[in-house]
Amino acid sequence: MLAIGVAVLALFGPLLTSGSPTEQRSLPFEPATGPLPLGSDEIGRDVLVRVLHGGLPVLVLAMGSTLLASAISVVVGLATGLAERRASELTVRIIDVVGVAPPLLLMLIIATGFPGSDLAVLVAVALVCVPFSVRVVRAAARQVSALGFVEIARARGDRWWSVLRHDVLPAVSGTLVAELGIRFTAAIHLTATAGFLGLGRGAPAANWGRMVNENFPGMALNPWPVLVPALLLVMFAVSVNLLADEAAHRIGGRR
Repeated sequence: MLAIGVAVLALFGPLLTSGSPTEQRSLPFEPATGPLPLGSDEIGRDVLVRVLHGGLPVLVLAMGSTLLASAISVVVGLATGLAERRASELTVRIIDVVGVAPPLLLMLIIATGFPGSDLAVLVAVALVCVPFSVRVVRAAARQVSALGFVEIARARGDRWWSVLRHDVLPAVSGTLVAELGIRFTAAIHLTATAGFLGLGRGAPAANWGRMVNENFPGMALNPWPVLVPALLLVMFAVSVNLLADEAAHRIGGRR
């Protein structure tokens, strides 16, 4: 599948070339030629080599921030979905304080506080994704908790953890998978945006998002340094979303 292909390219791209992503090979923005299949970038580096090296940072940061955001969202969302209404509303209001801030502004504040840190970008993207994700998981959990089989489990004295594991989680698994796909897609966009804005590990490290920003002024001379990383990001985000929707549909159909 397309998502798997792009992920494999991002993960193993550095192993597919022996060239250096920081080595100057020619004049800036040279068109595609035999030695340089995608031409050169703003300072004469091999675009193909930089593309093969630039996907790994985006993929790792997007995956890390998605897993962190999902872990927080699932725990908080399920807990608030099964908790007493007043405690649930109070917790959600506290989380909404983070959600009020514009995502890019929040990401800029956190990431610029730790310049050159990819970990800061990862945490920032995760925090941006948490508020909306918590609301989705909480809504699904509250809907399931009102069903008869959950009320029966509670009435017979089953422990909270047992109800959550055996009754609630299987019923909301499709929603969780679909939400995971949405969060991952958003994380790809935000991680690429962070690279575009120069956040995280800086130049000369290759990054698909940063490549778009760096090479846009010379697009009329050589469009490939902009088009290739941009297309890879778009294809990956769209295919991951479609894959998550299909997985959620299959899970929902088995229940």
